[in-house]
Amino acid sequence: MLPPSSSVRLLVPSIAGLVVALLLAGCGISTGERAVGSDADPSALRTAPPLADVEPLEDVRAWDGEAVVAADDAIDPVAEAPEQHLPVTLTDAQGTEVRVEDASRVLALDVHGTLARTVAELGLADVLVGRDVSTQVAGLDDLPLVTQDGHDLVAEAILELDPTLVVTDTSLGPWDVVLQVRDAGIPVVVLEPERTLENVGGLVHGVAEALGVPEEGAALAERTRREIDAVTAEVARVAPADEGERLRMVFLYVRGQSGVYYMFGEGSGADSLIDAIGGYDVAEEIGWNGMKPLTDEGLVAAQPDLVLMMSGGLESAGGVDGLLERLPALAETPAGRHRRFVAMGDAAVLGFGPATASVLEALTVAAYAPGELS
Repeated sequence: MLPPSSSVRLLVPSIAGLVVALLLAGCGISTGERAVGSDADPSALRTAPPLADVEPLEDVRAWDGEAVVAADDAIDPVAEAPEQHLPVTLTDAQGTEVRVEDASRVLALDVHGTLARTVAELGLADVLVGRDVSTQVAGLDDLPLVTQDGHDLVAEAILELDPTLVVTDTSLGPWDVVLQVRDAGIPVVVLEPERTLENVGGLVHGVAEALGVPEEGAALAERTRREIDAVTAEVARVAPADEGERLRMVFLYVRGQSGVYYMFGEGSGADSLIDAIGGYDVAEEIGWNGMKPLTDEGLVAAQPDLVLMMSGGLESAGGVDGLLERLPALAETPAGRHRRFVAMGDAAVLGFGPATASVLEALTVAAYAPGELS
């Protein structure tokens, strides 16, 4: 079980903030010679069976095609309407002391939708009164939006909902809106924006502490870690054990209409994701730290076997065909020649919350047993 914390860790500047800045700015599979499905519809979702039920390809490079896969996003609360033990005084990620006396009307807002989902997984979906655009999971997607033009917070929309607590991080802006909400007398708890496999439990504990349900937070963190460990064990079964045989993977962030092409490296969260699904993180090999604009030289050096992406990014580039046309150097890599692209929803793939295990499972099936997708 991940250890609880009496206070959220102080915010340390990290590449996660840069990843968020980018976010704010802004198919078929085969196991053989031909891809199955329509490349004309890059948003067509494929679902994955349990990883324990699949057999990996003998040669993990023996497939051509692309897949947009969906993780299981069903909410499974650890408790039903748990009792909230309030008031509570805590120190948030910015070192601000916050006293929470009432958490009956809550806004949980971040660029991935992870915070609202965590509230629901704690058994407190009913206290949520609004959402950000990334909170699209069934049961929460009918809440009123408090963001516009993508991920911009709207002060008027927030204040109209009369929240008694706002839980957020630094991934949404403008920051003046957060300060305006705080000046209006509404407690605002700011959590750390970093999302990696290692800090999932800390995120859960931070949300649970703010809502006055620490015991449920401990239970959810333990369950999430147990699920991640189970998937990780299955990844070890299907991914090549020899590092030299692992798929060379990179994570590309693309917004085709804006001409934004970035490759995520060490410290971006993508490196944690690649390691977790048994891939070979090319970024470490070529010294690609954080996230940087994509270059032909970077792609040539990387020579990826497989490209991970956000599905919205792939669609914005016109699918695989459009992306390869825009990035000719990518077409000359093994991933480009064999069209090995695996994409997942923008809010899910790097969210690293209670749904992490299902994200890892779906991506792993797509990478090593693509013929099992349906």
